[in-house]
Amino acid sequence: MRRAIRLSESGKAAEALPLLTRAAKAGIADAEYRMARAYLEGHGVPASRAEGARWLQRAATHGSIDAQNMLAALCVNGLVKVPSATSGGLSAEGLFAADAPTAPDFEAALKWSRAAASAGSPAGEALLAYVLTNGPETMRDLEEAHRLYERSAAAGCPEGCLGYALSLAKRSPDQETKRRIVSELRRAADAEIPTAIYLLGVLTERGDGAVKDPELAVELYRQAAERGQRAAQVQWGLALMDGRHVPQDAAAGEYWLRRAALAGDSNAAAVVGDLYARSGPLPPNYAEAASWYRVAAQAGHAGAARALGSLYLTGAGVAQDEAEAARWLRTAAERGDQASQVDLANLVLRGTDNVDDSGRVAEWFKEAAGSGDLVAAFNLGVCLARGVGMERDEAQAADWLRRAAEGVVDAQYMYGRMLAEGRGVERDLGAARAWLAKAAEAGMPDAQVALGEMVLNGRGGGIDLKGALDLFGKAASKGHSGALFALGALLGGGHGLPMHRESAQRCYRAAAERGHAQAQLMLGRYLARGAAGERNPAEARIWLERAVAQGVEEAKADLAELALAAEA
Repeated sequence: MRRAIRLSESGKAAEALPLLTRAAKAGIADAEYRMARAYLEGHGVPASRAEGARWLQRAATHGSIDAQNMLAALCVNGLVKVPSATSGGLSAEGLFAADAPTAPDFEAALKWSRAAASAGSPAGEALLAYVLTNGPETMRDLEEAHRLYERSAAAGCPEGCLGYALSLAKRSPDQETKRRIVSELRRAADAEIPTAIYLLGVLTERGDGAVKDPELAVELYRQAAERGQRAAQVQWGLALMDGRHVPQDAAAGEYWLRRAALAGDSNAAAVVGDLYARSGPLPPNYAEAASWYRVAAQAGHAGAARALGSLYLTGAGVAQDEAEAARWLRTAAERGDQASQVDLANLVLRGTDNVDDSGRVAEWFKEAAGSGDLVAAFNLGVCLARGVGMERDEAQAADWLRRAAEGVVDAQYMYGRMLAEGRGVERDLGAARAWLAKAAEAGMPDAQVALGEMVLNGRGGGIDLKGALDLFGKAASKGHSGALFALGALLGGGHGLPMHRESAQRCYRAAAERGHAQAQLMLGRYLARGAAGERNPAEARIWLERAVAQGVEEAKADLAELALAAEA
């Protein structure tokens, strides 16, 4: 074995291997451990985790603390499959086992880390503490883990320092303990442990147990990022994007974010998606955004799933597809994203084809509404009023809308309409007017129009022509076709207001162009008769025909009158 070591150190690994193999087969633990390292690292032999694991197990069984620690660490990370003790060697399964990481083998890790810890190894104590902290519930013992981390840290083990800092942080630390946490992290960071460097940056940025120094924090993020720490890569990338305590470099920032995303960080993938979906340091590229949102969504990121659903809904960067939009919104909603639940509900409530989630949507709203969510209470009221996902019940709908009306403008409007019409609740025009007034004051055009009609006709209170005109004007300024039609009717005369038919015709035209059938009828009449001084039979016919197409029977008589006039 000594000769093999000398040959290996002089760069003659191939010559050393036969000698090392003889020593290992003779049961010398250090030789077995060195054989394991040779196979794991591909040093002088083809790399093989399975063969390396076999030699590690032999060395660990023969008391090699280094082998016990390495075997435990590889098992924790799912990087080796330990051959069974009864196999007598490498099985056929082991020969053809894939080298890809698998699920952690905490049982084997517990066995070998405990063996190393019992032999007094600080690294073994840190590994055992990790297993007792992160292993299956039946295996956990946080108090023993804390003591093990403390002993390992006291012996100067960097991994022990990191573990002890994390264990202290879970105990609602006071200021003195926070300073101790920073001290332990600094010891681990000095040993170049990436996670320790990153966490030290986080605490330095916050000034939590350390002197607040954002510039130093960004430098620590850089150091950890260059050592492969994904969360640090995200922070370093964002710092470069924003020019936060470093010269701004959008391309470099995107590189680090992309690197973290490709390494499996779903938050990083979502951030890259955001960079391409929004105006900022990088030009918008919705196709690229969709690609990264998909990566993040498939990894379980609810916000990215919702963003991807929104892109499919609008057709930005992808083919517009409401069914695919619903699929991603459903994914986000099932992960608890309430905004996605609302978006999906809107698809269901408007009767979108291929979106059959009404029962599930109603249950979401029922659960959230019961916990006091006013938006959910409103949506539940809508479901009950329309019979979406549950039996139609206007009385219950009115009850939920009344609750939601305390803080949701749409609920104030809808509940006011139900009171005015006596649907699900006893008719009360005064109360209806009051609720519509709340929604109107909040700037809701539909509420302004509905209240304007009540004020104009004195329903639920006195008549106020000026107030009605003002309400219709506010809604009309936002393009509400019903408000524009109402203004046209008021300005056209016969309502106790000064007649101004030119203005009335402009209002009718604006409403007609927005598809308002009655406005199309009135515009056609104005143009046919020259009511505002402009007679245009050809255009009048166009608007009257549009009104007829929308089911306005009166327009047929006007069209016949135009035809007679043309013949004359």
